Amino acid sequence: MSAIVQAPVTSLAGTGLGAWRRLAFARVRRVWRTSLQFRTVAITVVLSGVGVMVIGGYMSVVIGDNLFDSRREQVEAEHARATLLAQDLFSSALAADQANQADLEMLAIDVQKDILSSTASPGGTGFALLRTAGQSTAKRVPTTTTRDFPDVVTDELRDQVAQNPGQVFLQSVTLPTSAPGLVAGSLIEVPTAGQYELYLVYDLSDAQSTLNFVQQTLALGLASLVLLIGAVTYLVVRLVVAPIRVAAETSARLAAGQLEQRIPERGEDVIATLARSFNGMADSLQQKITRLAELSRVQQRFVSDVSHELRTPLTTIRLAGDVLYDQRENFPPATARTAELLHTQVQRFEVLLADLLEISRYDAGAVELELEPTNLVRLVEDASESMKLIADGHGSDIRLVAPGGYFEAEVDARRIRRILRNLLGNAIEHGEGKPIVVTVDSTATAIALTVRDYGIGMTAAEVERVFDRFWRADPSRRRTIGGTGLGLAIALEDAVLHEGALEVWSERGVGTCFRLTLPRQRGKAMGSSPLPLRPDDTSTPPISLPENPRGTTQRDAAQEGER
Repeated sequence: MSAIVQAPVTSLAGTGLGAWRRLAFARVRRVWRTSLQFRTVAITVVLSGVGVMVIGGYMSVVIGDNLFDSRREQVEAEHARATLLAQDLFSSALAADQANQADLEMLAIDVQKDILSSTASPGGTGFALLRTAGQSTAKRVPTTTTRDFPDVVTDELRDQVAQNPGQVFLQSVTLPTSAPGLVAGSLIEVPTAGQYELYLVYDLSDAQSTLNFVQQTLALGLASLVLLIGAVTYLVVRLVVAPIRVAAETSARLAAGQLEQRIPERGEDVIATLARSFNGMADSLQQKITRLAELSRVQQRFVSDVSHELRTPLTTIRLAGDVLYDQRENFPPATARTAELLHTQVQRFEVLLADLLEISRYDAGAVELELEPTNLVRLVEDASESMKLIADGHGSDIRLVAPGGYFEAEVDARRIRRILRNLLGNAIEHGEGKPIVVTVDSTATAIALTVRDYGIGMTAAEVERVFDRFWRADPSRRRTIGGTGLGLAIALEDAVLHEGALEVWSERGVGTCFRLTLPRQRGKAMGSSPLPLRPDDTSTPPISLPENPRGTTQRDAAQEGER
């Protein structure tokens, strides 16, 4: 039971630790990306640390090699002296060749004492006098070793010593105490007893202690140097970055519209020159922006005033024109045609004035939305129905495709209906009498519709300008519906006001597709559009689409269920 309970606790602890690590890494990465000061100091400290490690490692190796070489030379010299001493003692004591075995044993002990007492180097840990193998002399010097002599003499070392009389051989070893050591060996000739190998073992703990002390001193000194470099870099970067940070904050305030913000000017250095140049640029921009803003206000007021002032005479002209238009049957043919032209152009003039007033409101920022929950499918049905007569006159069939989903959205129904009428009007105008397909779909966060025609289409250069005011793709083409050239510009403003997007795809000879994407709730992210901008049927228009008796939608039953 305890094991079963403990398992999820461990898992949760591991999960919490992993989340904490990810959070810490994310914070460090964010600071790295946003702080020039932190990034500069970190790079300097890291590179300095790498350089210091390389230098410290090199110095440590050099010092260690020098200490070892010095100790090796000292050991080699001492062992050579010990070899000469042992050789002299044996030669002088056994010159008469009358020593018995007991004398040889006592002589070996005396040699050991004399050698150990004559060794001036500290750290000596052992003495050994070993008979060389393969000899048949009658008399023998007994094998002599000190009590603390370690078992470190290898067969390879003994072979070298036995085969090279008169030379001293050294071998690095590790003593039983885990301390480093050196074994020195040489060959001596004992009269009447043959050849013997003399070995001395030296403890190098003193040299290792010295090296450790030097390495610790180097590590502390170099670490202090890195910290000092980091501190100096921090202070220097702070002096340099602080004015840059002030400049960045000032430029951000300028971008936010606070045109009076300036950088303090101190000194005569490069930073002061930058501050003066920046302030001069800000003054120039403020003057130009103020002048342009005033000019824009004058222009907007002029358009608004002209539009309002034209309404009164236009109303009079329209009333008089309506009277003439109603009596046109009593006029001669030429006069009747004139009355008809007057009636048509007055209507177009009224629409143009209304569009100019709407554009001036957008330019002045005086437009407000009247949001309400709206079913976009029903809105498309109403707009399609209002454009049906015009579409029939051009030979186009408006078809609605609504595959299903969340269709309720908070929008200004009047403005969305105006967007639809503009898009449908353009599709009818340029659709060449082919079907026009309106598709509606949505997700939990966004709602979208596309208006697809299979007409003449546009080039890439024309697509770039399709939302410009008073722009026409083909000025020579006769306009049959009577647009003002402001419809798509107003439609784009309506979409942006809803925090949505109005986009267009078109190819010459293939057709055009406009896509309107809106958030289901204003102020919330809408994510990706539920419908693709480039339609799947880019080759030919559909031959037939399933239609209900109303001929507008495929999801009436589904909507009834939703309601």
